[in-house]
Amino acid sequence: MTATLEAPASVPPEGLLSSRYRAPTLGIVLLVTLLAFDEMAVGTALPVTVRDLGGLPLYAWAFSATLIASLLANVLAGGWADVSGPTRPLLVGLAAFVAGLLVAGLAPGMGWFVAGRAIQGLGAGAAIVAMYVVIARAYPEELRPRVFSALAAAWVVPSLVGPTIAGLVAEHLHWRWVFLGLIPLVVPAIVMLVPALRQSGGGTGTLSRSRSLAAVAVAGGAALLLYGIDHAAVVLAVLLAVLGLTGLAAGLPRLLPPGTLRLRRGMPTAVAMRGLFAIGFFGTEAFVPLALTSLHGFTPTQAGIVLTVGALGWAGASWVQGRSTRSRPFFVILGAALVATGVTATVLTTPIYGWLAAPAWVVAGAGMGFGLSSLSVLVMNQSAPAAQGTNSAAMQISDTIGASLAVGIAGALVTGSAHLGEGIAAAGALTSLVAIVGVIAAFRVEAPHD
Repeated sequence: MTATLEAPASVPPEGLLSSRYRAPTLGIVLLVTLLAFDEMAVGTALPVTVRDLGGLPLYAWAFSATLIASLLANVLAGGWADVSGPTRPLLVGLAAFVAGLLVAGLAPGMGWFVAGRAIQGLGAGAAIVAMYVVIARAYPEELRPRVFSALAAAWVVPSLVGPTIAGLVAEHLHWRWVFLGLIPLVVPAIVMLVPALRQSGGGTGTLSRSRSLAAVAVAGGAALLLYGIDHAAVVLAVLLAVLGLTGLAAGLPRLLPPGTLRLRRGMPTAVAMRGLFAIGFFGTEAFVPLALTSLHGFTPTQAGIVLTVGALGWAGASWVQGRSTRSRPFFVILGAALVATGVTATVLTTPIYGWLAAPAWVVAGAGMGFGLSSLSVLVMNQSAPAAQGTNSAAMQISDTIGASLAVGIAGALVTGSAHLGEGIAAAGALTSLVAIVGVIAAFRVEAPHD
């Protein structure tokens, strides 16, 4: 008699909402939803805020201050997460984010508003890096594309209602409630995240003092450079710009993978591409509501609709890439091409007819959905456990330094122009050019073969 062995029944792969992954998935999605509401709301409410506080010269700083502070927090939180685990940096980050919402929402003048936005940046920068470490530790490699797809999906509700609600609140209540109204959302986010963070473990790396000093140099350098660009006195402007560039040159090589600034193949270019995506997309997005409300008489609600459709394109494209078997480099190249196309179309068509910005912005948003999620997967898959916080921080640094410089320089072009339309056109030309460069660089994200 011959015995036969039956093959064991195949076990279906676990999904993001299986019992093992349900808690971290819901906690992460809730956190991203909270941060997304703030991101989507501020652009719509800011034109009204500026008119109320009389701070058009500080318009770009409402974005740049957040991004520069976030850059500093990225590095400090990344090292902190490597040493002690992601729990403390994430909870401290959320506390700072709430404090920033309070300061911005109660600001008596534009200077206080910018300060509140900077505190928000510190909190969001720490929280987002800690969240990336949770993803790297909690999920196997094959589930990570779906996790980043879920992060994009978390933008759906804020994308649908965030800009529109922000516009309605700013028009019919007060712009202050756009910020103060987000504070209650923090409580359920923390409740959901605490059990998930307990599963993420402690630290395995070491804290680098040189990286912390480099982060201060980069954040300070970016602030000096942007202030110098905006300053009216030519001599002082040149001096501050030189000091700012010196800080960036001294700090960035210590914070990014070797070869990032030279677009070395593999992870260095993948990290650099995050910055190129940010310059093209966020540098343009910051001035879309201003262009629509100032040049075409759009209400804040109508301008919010344009941002909404772009974010929906982002979420939809990220959902597609998360379920596709195509390679990550393919989606990075596709995303770069769509961002360049969408940004350029937005810049060219918005002065002609405001509503043409909507379909163009959908294309740009789809490019971000395809590209950014795939870049995150590429970097995390190549990161050792002890370097997950550091490499997560490098991605966020590339994002924030790119976006802050783009918004700051574009803001200087806008506020320094004799006519608002000419300044917006010049800023758009700059971001379009960088987006096109990103298409060329995208072909270098694949690691070299041994």
